[in-house]
Amino acid sequence: MANAVCTIVGAGPGLGRALGDRFAQAGHPVGFIARDQKRVDDYAAAVRARGIPSAGATANAGDPGSLTAAIRGVEAALGAPTGVLIYNAVAASPGLPSQLAPETAVADFQVSVGGALAAVQAVLPGMKDRGDGRILLTGGGLALHPNAQATSLSLGKVAIRSLAFMLAQELRGTAIRAATVTICGYIQTGTHFDPLRIAEVFYQTSVSDRTDAEIVYR
Repeated sequence: MANAVCTIVGAGPGLGRALGDRFAQAGHPVGFIARDQKRVDDYAAAVRARGIPSAGATANAGDPGSLTAAIRGVEAALGAPTGVLIYNAVAASPGLPSQLAPETAVADFQVSVGGALAAVQAVLPGMKDRGDGRILLTGGGLALHPNAQATSLSLGKVAIRSLAFMLAQELRGTAIRAATVTICGYIQTGTHFDPLRIAEVFYQTSVSDRTDAEIVYR
């Protein structure tokens, strides 16, 4: 997996940025995908300043066509297919199950899970051609302990965990690995859940030959 393109979908200022920095540190060209053009341009420029190729693209993770186009744009700019996909995008509207509008729940689910499925389908053919690859999905403790106060987010994290397990099952026997990092805490700088600490877990998972579909970070 050395020097494989790492594409990060959902490149925000916390974990997304930290993930890009960690994989760039290991020599991976990095593609950043988010809604904000300036953000991804700034992140990519910072990586390039370290001598590592990087590119940014914008997309609505809830729109499969938009997301696939962004992935293709990053790959074209970096001159190689994605070898490491990290899906870090999420949408979460507040509300109890009795209060959350179904259409809101569906729209959030499309970003949190539908986008992950679209991204995986966009990169898998290239990984199969290459003969290896890593698919890492950002999970959360709500996948293990759903909370009625966070219905939308709980639904998304339960489903992203299931998707990781099903991908791992489908890819068993190949050199492509799929896993979710289940983060059981609130991501905050300077704590045990510092983005840099969690980014290291993602990186170590990417270089491991273990076939675990889930890594729980407590």
